Amino acid sequence: MKTTGRRFWMNCFLVGILLLAVAAVGWAQGGAFRVAMQPPVQNDPALISSDSEVAIANAAYDYLVDVGPDNAIELRLAESVDISDDGLTYSFVLADNVHFHDGSPLVPGDVVWTFDRLRNPDNGFPTASLYSNIRSIEVTGSDTVAFHLTETNPFFLYDLSDNHALITKRGTTDFTTFNGTGPFVVTEYRPDDRILMKANDAYFIEGLPGLDELQFIFFTDSVAAVAALRGGQIDMAWRMPVSLYVSLQGEQGINTVDVPTNGFDLIRLRTDQAPGDNPLVIQALKHATDREAIFQLVQLGAGSIGRDTPIGPLYDEFFDASIEPLAYDPAQARSLLARAGYPDGLSIDLYAPDTGDRPVLAVVLKEQWAQVGVDVNVIIEPESIYFGENHWMDATLGITNWGSRPYPQFYLDVMLACDASWNEARFCDDAFDTLVAVAGTTLDDAARVFVYSQIQEVLVADGPIIIPYFWPQVAAYNNSFAGLELKAFAGRTDFRNIFAR
Repeated sequence: MKTTGRRFWMNCFLVGILLLAVAAVGWAQGGAFRVAMQPPVQNDPALISSDSEVAIANAAYDYLVDVGPDNAIELRLAESVDISDDGLTYSFVLADNVHFHDGSPLVPGDVVWTFDRLRNPDNGFPTASLYSNIRSIEVTGSDTVAFHLTETNPFFLYDLSDNHALITKRGTTDFTTFNGTGPFVVTEYRPDDRILMKANDAYFIEGLPGLDELQFIFFTDSVAAVAALRGGQIDMAWRMPVSLYVSLQGEQGINTVDVPTNGFDLIRLRTDQAPGDNPLVIQALKHATDREAIFQLVQLGAGSIGRDTPIGPLYDEFFDASIEPLAYDPAQARSLLARAGYPDGLSIDLYAPDTGDRPVLAVVLKEQWAQVGVDVNVIIEPESIYFGENHWMDATLGITNWGSRPYPQFYLDVMLACDASWNEARFCDDAFDTLVAVAGTTLDDAARVFVYSQIQEVLVADGPIIIPYFWPQVAAYNNSFAGLELKAFAGRTDFRNIFAR
C-alpha cells in the first residue's frame, strides 16, 4: 500500500508539473507563432538594448524607415523620402491610414515628438549623440515632416532606423501599454513569463501580418529553449550557441537558418582605471589571445575571425583585409605586463552575459590568459541583469555582444568616440575622433574608404578592445511556418511576413 500510495502521489505530482509547464509555455493555436526569448527589462523604446526588447518593440511599433535583410534601407511609416541637393534636408511623406493601437491617427507631430525626445540631451538617452547633428525637425504639411541637419551625413537614413527610433504617440509617458502603430497588439504582458500579441486588424499594410498571434515566451537558458522547440512547446529558438544550432541541423520538423553578420563579441578593458589606464596591459592581452583557437573552440569555425575593429568583412570596401591584429605571442604578452608594472601577473574579474557563446568565450580567455600570468575570475550574469541599469558599463573588464548594424559608422559614433553614449571602454583620443568625424560626414566615397582604413589601423594597434570573431546569426523554427527572413541583428527580424502553412 505504501508503494502504491507513493506512486499515486508521484503521478499526481508529475501531472501537476506537466500542467504547470503547459500553462507556463502554452500550446500552439491556429496561426500563433511562439518564440523563445530572454525576458526584457526595458519597455520604453528609447531605452531598449537587448534583442528581446528590440524584437518586442519592433512587433508593437513601426520605424519611419527600416533596414531589410540585405542591409538596404526600406520605407516603413514613410511613403517616400526626398533629399535636398546639399544633403542637409530630408523630407518624408507619411503613409496613409496609419493608426496607433488606441485608435488615434499617426500625424507628423508624432514623428517630430519622437525624435525630439530621442535627441534631447536632458533626457539622458543614448541616442542624444547619434542625433546631435539634427538642427531641427518640422511639420511641413498634413502628412509631411522634414529633418534639417547641421552637416552632411551619408548614413542619416540608417541613423533614422536605429533600434530606438520607433515612432511613439506624442506625449506618451506610460510605455507598458505598448501603444504603437505596429503589426501586433499586446494583449497580455507577464514580465517574468511571456508577452502575448494578436494581429493588428487595422494595420496599414494590407495582408500583414500573416500570423493571428505572436507570443514571446521568456527563457533564460538556451538549452531549455532548444528542448522546448524539440518538444513542440515553442516554434522558434534563436541566439543560441553555435554548438546547439549545429545539433538541430537536419532534425525532422525543424528548419535551420543562418546569415552572415557584423555582430561580434567585444572584450574591452576600461581605460580610466587600473589596470587599463596603462595601454601596455591591453596590448599584452591582445598578444595573449589566440584568435584562431577561439574561432575554432567557440564558433566551431562559423562566421569569420575578428581583428580588434568593428569594421568587419561584411562591409566590403570599408574593410581593409591587409591590416592584421597583433600576433599571438605569450612571451611578448608577459614582457609587456612586466613593463606595465605587473611582473608577477595580475588578477581581474571578467563579466559576461549568459547568452550565446559568451560564457564559453570567457572560459577560453581565462585559460589562454592564465598562460601569461593573468588570473581571470569569470562572472556570468543573466543578460537582463548584465545590461540592466547600464551595469555592463561599470565593469572593469567585460564581454559585450554587439549586434550587427548595416553600416560601420554606428559603432564609432556610439561605442568609441570620446563622447559616445556607450563608450564602455572609456576610450578617448582626439586624433581618432577627427578621423571618425571625417568618415561620418564626407560625401566622397573614396575619402571615406581611406579614413576607415586609418581607423582600423589605430584600433588594431592601440584600441582598448579585442574582437576575436564575427558570428553568424542563427535560428531554428517549426517547419509548419514559412516566411521567416532572419536579419543580421536578430531583434530586428520582421515577424510580419511569417505565416502558418
